[in-house]
Amino acid sequence: MMLKFVLDTNIIVSALLKPDSKPAYVFNTFTDRRIDLYYSDGIMAEYKRVLSYTRLKFSDKLTSDTIGDVVRLGKLLSVTPSVIPLPDETDRVFYDTAAAVGAYLVTGNMKHYPDEPHILTPAAFLDTLAELLAGEE
Repeated sequence: MMLKFVLDTNIIVSALLKPDSKPAYVFNTFTDRRIDLYYSDGIMAEYKRVLSYTRLKFSDKLTSDTIGDVVRLGKLLSVTPSVIPLPDETDRVFYDTAAAVGAYLVTGNMKHYPDEPHILTPAAFLDTLAELLAGEE
């Protein structure tokens, strides 16, 4: 089994702000080779934009290391934009990337996306992951 997922920027921000949180656990799961993190150029641009906010006070090294982990361990996709209505256009890149490969989209902002079974909160993703891994035993 290869589990595919896409991370909304809010998951990465939460993971960096709270290292013992569910978003942090989700962010750290993609180092497991049974789980693939997907991203697109648009997602990378959004990650870089948000992680550079001065109010977040992330060091350049932390930002660089985080982006480096995504690039080194993630899988880059070229994605065609969809036309599905979304409340926030900056979220389209996450939705479209997940849809392109049949991946779970993990977000803390469920209201920004349509109610679809592949769009999950961090807690729901971790539950799904646990169920899938238990099924392998």
